[in-house]
Amino acid sequence: PRWSVASADECPHAGSERNLFMTKDKRVLFYVQHLLGIGHQRRGATLTRAMQDAGLQVTYISGGHSIPNLDLAGADLVQLPPVRAVDLYFKKLVDEFDQPIDDAWRDRRRDALLTSLGMVQPHVVLLELYPFGRRQMGFELLPLLDAVLAAPKRPVIACSVRDILVAPPKPDRLLEMLERVETYFDHVLVHGDPELIPFEATFPHTAQITDKLHYTGYVVDRSGARGESGGPGWDEVLVSAGGGAMGDQLLRTAMAAKPDSALAEKIWRVLVGVKAPDKEFRALEKIASDTGGIIVERARGDFPTLLMNCALSISQGGYNTLMESMHAGARSIVVPYAGGLETEQTLRAELLAKQGAIVTLPEGQLTPARLVVAIEGALAMTPTAAMFRTDGATDSANKIVAWADALDW
Repeated sequence: PRWSVASADECPHAGSERNLFMTKDKRVLFYVQHLLGIGHQRRGATLTRAMQDAGLQVTYISGGHSIPNLDLAGADLVQLPPVRAVDLYFKKLVDEFDQPIDDAWRDRRRDALLTSLGMVQPHVVLLELYPFGRRQMGFELLPLLDAVLAAPKRPVIACSVRDILVAPPKPDRLLEMLERVETYFDHVLVHGDPELIPFEATFPHTAQITDKLHYTGYVVDRSGARGESGGPGWDEVLVSAGGGAMGDQLLRTAMAAKPDSALAEKIWRVLVGVKAPDKEFRALEKIASDTGGIIVERARGDFPTLLMNCALSISQGGYNTLMESMHAGARSIVVPYAGGLETEQTLRAELLAKQGAIVTLPEGQLTPARLVVAIEGALAMTPTAAMFRTDGATDSANKIVAWADALDW
């Protein structure tokens, strides 16, 4: 089938539809679409686990390609026909067969999403990022939102959005976001803390939606466990570039820096994105073999535990990695991704660097020699836990429970 419903414990491509009329009282339809990296899906999974723990029954709708080790805690998974971007500006989208998406494909996606809405009959419809992003998916999300508004038993409509928006290429896009919030949304969950950065820093119309805005704190995967000598990742240098297909330059530069660094004698664990091509993975394995003392493997589900136990983390500046590093109190060097129109990672990393929490190295200045210097700077720092809220998953779940319970149906 072109779309399917499956348990999160089953293969998302199994295609076996299940009864979506749940036994639990309150139901949430949670839509998450990733186009390049998989950070949105990982954050969505963390929120889903928290909602399940809070007693909500979640149907998780994924619009991107399947992600290994995506722990949804038993939530139902609806896999739409997947789409991904093939350029840094998210303008060229291809379907599951790497063909440009067309109107027929869009119609299938829209119909599948509306079918899910009818089957689940949710109390809360939660959209990740939209309308502050994913404008390309308006062909299916606007019909979904119109259907929700017209429903005899009208669900609560909420947005789940990170703390910092990517600067839009056109100023009128910000006004469009505002109009969508005012027309459709009851609540906007901002997964951040104004003590680090307020939402208005990147969304200038925040004052007009203050009554709908809720800061939750940062969403952090707290599954990491601090171990002892010999445990997973113990006293290693952890090198990562997220779970997507980007980051090859960072991984290669880190391996080249190892022999000259102050941590040359330690084991370096290099985690390659699950979407990186096999050819690239094998090339990195060859470099590791030639260098020595380096383990190359695909991104792991126990990444939070590796962060808890590492001697140093070298990574890009994605929301999840950065906040999990802060929660773990790990020494960190961050090389923010700055491709395309990306501004979010750089801004957040700069804010943390000003607080002395991390060492940053701009992507355009990344060389083995500069990374060696950055390592010396990171080792001179005293690791510190986050000085801002990192309870965003639990707080979001509790708010959603309250909104669902307040409905009179």
